[in-house]
Amino acid sequence: MKNGIFSKWLLCGVLLLGAGSALAHPGHGADASLMAGLSHPFTGLDHLLAMVTVGVWSALGSRSPAEALRLPLAFVALMLAGFVLGLNGLGLPAVEPMIAASLLVVGLLVALQARLPAWAGMGIVGGFALFHGYAHGVELAAGAAVLAYGAGFVTATAALHGVGLGLGAAARRYAGWLARAAGAGVALYGVTLLAA
Repeated sequence: MKNGIFSKWLLCGVLLLGAGSALAHPGHGADASLMAGLSHPFTGLDHLLAMVTVGVWSALGSRSPAEALRLPLAFVALMLAGFVLGLNGLGLPAVEPMIAASLLVVGLLVALQARLPAWAGMGIVGGFALFHGYAHGVELAAGAAVLAYGAGFVTATAALHGVGLGLGAAARRYAGWLARAAGAGVALYGVTLLAA
């Protein structure tokens, strides 16, 4: 029995150590259009998982549809603030580790189906959103179509939050265990990004 547990932990360690370095937000170059902004959140697994997981957590802990919108709205607002910081070249430390940490933390919150006061949940997701937005802004090429690109990634992010809200509402009603398992998987992915 002890050998089986040891083997599982060893396998986890090897997988974590073998994970390649992940640059979550490759440069956008000259293609900073509305379509590039719309597609970008779907091209990075970290951003996609973060957006959907925020929606799931919000749906799991809300008593009404209006209450469920708090976390996604806080995320989008602070993501835009981070985008502006990045565009203006203002530095934020540890951007990629904080993006990875967002997956770890929000994944754990879903796995635990944690219920926090609204201000605490908004602070958590908003704080991480600042780093997600910053990564979008800092990598845009000079002279890019900033408004078109920004409108695109905000729209895509809101759509991913909507998907998460729908999944969270369904999981809350029919399969809470599935949300817990998915949250744990997202948290584990966050750990692999941090380890890389």
